[in-house]
Amino acid sequence: MTGSVQTKKGRPNYFAVLNIYDDNGKRKLKWVDTGIPTKGNNKRKADEKLNELIRRHENSTIDLSSDIYFLDFMKQWLETVNLTLEPTTYDGYKRIFDNHISPHFKPKRLRIIDVTPAHIQQYINAKLEDVSANTVRKHMANITKCFENAVKQNLITFNPAKRIELPKKVKYTGAKFYNEKQIEQLINCCKGDPLEIVIKLTLIYGLRRSEVLGLKWGAIDLGEQVLSIVHTVVKTGRVVHKRNQTKNDSSSTTFPIPEVMVEELQKWKVQQEAHKLLQPNDYVDEGYVCTYPDGRLLATEFVSHHFALLLKKNGMPHIRFHDLRHSSASYLKYLGFDLKDIQTWLRHGDIQTTLNLYTHLDMEAKKNIADKLNAKYRSFETPE
Repeated sequence: MTGSVQTKKGRPNYFAVLNIYDDNGKRKLKWVDTGIPTKGNNKRKADEKLNELIRRHENSTIDLSSDIYFLDFMKQWLETVNLTLEPTTYDGYKRIFDNHISPHFKPKRLRIIDVTPAHIQQYINAKLEDVSANTVRKHMANITKCFENAVKQNLITFNPAKRIELPKKVKYTGAKFYNEKQIEQLINCCKGDPLEIVIKLTLIYGLRRSEVLGLKWGAIDLGEQVLSIVHTVVKTGRVVHKRNQTKNDSSSTTFPIPEVMVEELQKWKVQQEAHKLLQPNDYVDEGYVCTYPDGRLLATEFVSHHFALLLKKNGMPHIRFHDLRHSSASYLKYLGFDLKDIQTWLRHGDIQTTLNLYTHLDMEAKKNIADKLNAKYRSFETPE
């Protein structure tokens, strides 16, 4: 194979032009963006890139005449992996493709063999202006898997997504939680609220929103005083996924029910039965615990939105609904339980997750110490 290095008007990089011959001996020119800028003394680097491309073609079965566009291939890849993914996971992949990857690459009209590490790095740099570094890393996980599949199919010789600089993962530090006094205040002010049973279940068991909404009466035995976490409700986009599966294996478990929670559940079950009698033709009975008065499952967005309103109405500090899970851990620590106990109760698959949470809890303890020291040392001051 032969080739040359060329430039294109209005394009900032050198192109490697390869002379490719089909089975009938007909020549076809293949233009490959080297990703090497024309500005500066880069002609030698471009020549080296040309020679590399020629060697790769001669030593592999890669078809450099392939006309498969990157976006078309990724669509096909998504449909293939859809057969092995959970619906919520696939929906997440698809949203990333539709809302981010496709709009960025569509104007470029790149074939999959044309995509270079420089193109991928440009995507990363552009996305970092709109979304967080952690979100960009999620995008790259999908792009990397897609190109890995292309390597396996002999469409490309290497994965360009593995030759870039990923942004450093940023540890989330925005999690908040209530201390024991605030938890007690929340328990009191949620009485009679549509989220009362939701809040109490979440605080006692440290449940995720998907788990508390997915709790069904069939998973609760009030006589034996046990409940099981086996069903979840997750909304992605406009689609609500109800599935007999939890986040991970460690999330599926059976809990004992404290006597106080048995009483709360019995009381709520009586209320649901009363609602059902009042609207026999309109009541929706799917067996869920956390419902509207007409039996419909509480919407995920209603839980988050109404929870914020409840806190504001009662003058409590704003936290996310998910932060009730952290608050549950806070209360367990206040009650004297150790790291392993909290990991078991919250069903953390990795002890590091519990350790990270403990870091936040320890900071709260340090703040309390600092406040008490401040008050004590203030008392030493002599009035002027």
